[in-house]
Amino acid sequence: MAEVILAKTAGFCFGVKRAVDMVYEQIASGDQIYTYGPIIHNEQVVNDLYSKGVRVIESEDELRSIREGTVIIRSHGVPKRIQDLILSQGLTCVDATCPFVKKIHNVVLEAAQLDRQVVIIGSDTHPEVEGIKGWCPEGHEAVVIGTKEEAELFFAPANRDICIVSQTTFNQKKFQEFVAIFEKKGYHVIVVNTICNATFERQKEAEKIASEVDAMIVIGGINSSNTQKLYEICKRVCSNTQYIQTLDDLKRSPDSISRVGITAGASTPKTIIEEVQKYVRTYF
Repeated sequence: MAEVILAKTAGFCFGVKRAVDMVYEQIASGDQIYTYGPIIHNEQVVNDLYSKGVRVIESEDELRSIREGTVIIRSHGVPKRIQDLILSQGLTCVDATCPFVKKIHNVVLEAAQLDRQVVIIGSDTHPEVEGIKGWCPEGHEAVVIGTKEEAELFFAPANRDICIVSQTTFNQKKFQEFVAIFEKKGYHVIVVNTICNATFERQKEAEKIASEVDAMIVIGGINSSNTQKLYEICKRVCSNTQYIQTLDDLKRSPDSISRVGITAGASTPKTIIEEVQKYVRTYF
């Protein structure tokens, strides 16, 4: 029987738990409840909410067709125009944006108003980053940097200060590397490290556990950015690392294993983590 080391930081973070709790609270109102995009990146949670009548709005065009009900802004946040549209449609708007993400919206808005070039370190297609970009006023487009190559190729307008923020779930080490590239270019850089402390602690703990075990299991939604980064970190340290969404995805290793580490992304429910942990303790 293998020894199991479960990360203390595994599972729902503050922002995700807050958002999910807000949806369940709204269900009790009896109103038709919508979320703009999946409330979090976890199919099991989204499916459970669907069974209770919560519907997901997938696009801005779809939102324009809805005239009644309550729309909940998911934990990732949305562009300002989406929030304004919800209100202009006469819908009730419940803002479940993670407070740490909301802080970035405010930083970006203020930087743009001061005519600083906003640079977002993160994935351009991630909903959180799409939301952050949408808080730059018209005429102040943000630049998204997701790779070292993009950072090297970046060219800022002359005599313009640069404000750098980050997607909350970005890798801390990579963020620091990218910032160093900007500083070496001689730009006047204002850095606001907006990586969530819980994300940093989760990544640091996962890396430590992965270095001490024979096998590592990372649990989370396939579209979860923070879970993908946990997997990348663990895989670099422990080659025998699995990325699973639920227990059904878990594969038993043919090799002899004495220690197994388990961590999970910020959108992973406690029930799934406990199920995997119990199975590993019994059958590994």
